[in-house]
Amino acid sequence: MQTYRSLGQRSLQLLMCSGLVLMAACGKKEPEADQAKGPPAMPVNFVTVETKPVVLFDELPGRVDAIKSAEIRARVDGIVEEINFSQGSDVKEGQLLFTIDPDTYQAQRNQMAAQLQNAQADARAAASLAKRYTTLIKENAVSRQEYENAIAQSEQAKAGVAAAKANLESSEINLGYTKVKAPISGRIGRAEITEGALVSGTSGTHLATIHQLDKVYIDITRPASELMALRQAIADGSLKQGENGPAVRVFFDNGYEYEQEGRLLFSGVAVDPSTGQISLRAEIDNPDELLLPGMFVRARVERGTSDNAIVVPAQAVQFSNSGERSVMIIDEDNKVQPVKVVTGSTLGGEIQIVEGLKGGEKLIVTGFQKIGPGSPVTPVPWSDAERAEKASEQEQAAEYGAHNEEASASDTDTSTNVSAGESKADAGDAENTTPAAESTHE
Repeated sequence: MQTYRSLGQRSLQLLMCSGLVLMAACGKKEPEADQAKGPPAMPVNFVTVETKPVVLFDELPGRVDAIKSAEIRARVDGIVEEINFSQGSDVKEGQLLFTIDPDTYQAQRNQMAAQLQNAQADARAAASLAKRYTTLIKENAVSRQEYENAIAQSEQAKAGVAAAKANLESSEINLGYTKVKAPISGRIGRAEITEGALVSGTSGTHLATIHQLDKVYIDITRPASELMALRQAIADGSLKQGENGPAVRVFFDNGYEYEQEGRLLFSGVAVDPSTGQISLRAEIDNPDELLLPGMFVRARVERGTSDNAIVVPAQAVQFSNSGERSVMIIDEDNKVQPVKVVTGSTLGGEIQIVEGLKGGEKLIVTGFQKIGPGSPVTPVPWSDAERAEKASEQEQAAEYGAHNEEASASDTDTSTNVSAGESKADAGDAENTTPAAESTHE
């Protein structure tokens, strides 16, 4: 019995070992089959590259300057008796601002008036004598010399009257300078002196400054090479500009867009040899006086209209450490192919592609962290709703922090708003897969 029982146990053990070997063999074949198939195709959202007419612009650094700016300075010596305005208020042309002690100048004026009266009296006496001598000379009652002396004295007296009048006018002007008035209308700043201070007309003591702010200038700089390229594009017809000249929009440091639109007035006639930059000046209405002289802003300058521009979602453009731009497209085999591109203007949530794309390519916009060159993908069209949502997010972002980062990375790229697209691309990649893509992956 023990022998049969031992044989049965051995048979059972052999069967169990055989089963384990078969299971191990089957387990090895499955990964080998998976390896033969390659990595799974990852779902990605794409858009088809198209050409369309767009208005192109550049975003450039600018500084606000007043249309008119007047420094109020003392023109006579004296003690300031009174300050006749509220600091920081609006003043009108001709409004009294400061009163300087007028007593000395009033006395000088009175003295000059008396000297004029004396000169006029002398002139009348000399004229009367000359007239009498003119009659006497005809009768040979006076000598020729006496007659000529009388005529000369009359002319000298007339000159004395003219000199006295000039002295009186000068004294009246100096007396008027004791009443310091606004030369222009505008916003006056702080008083640079106090009542009781001694001011000098010789050195021109600075009293205050008035800026006219209902309109302001925006002084802009841009590389001269870009201006030449822009003029060439306009000349060959690839860009078209309006009859009234390029429009200019202004943005504050916090990204807020100023509601008024300005116009470019002129381009500078000389290039700064130290920077290679050329100056531009725009004029813009400033009814609320939000734009103040000296303020730094971003100016979005319209370049013109391109009838066949290629623009892509900003998040589709990737940036290398060396500053190169590239995008990823889907080829005919549904595999990823990187393409180097040259970017132009930033248009809201989109970037213009100047070189690298022709139109018709399938451009990947999400899912970058799970793919690489040559990776198989499952293309999923990017819906209009998702595109609108992403564009809205990008427009609400604080653009100008990103602008400054991009400007420091590339001095020649005037369209610094591109880096805003880069930061949004990173945010878009964190989500990476839209609902449509997720359903496909499942």
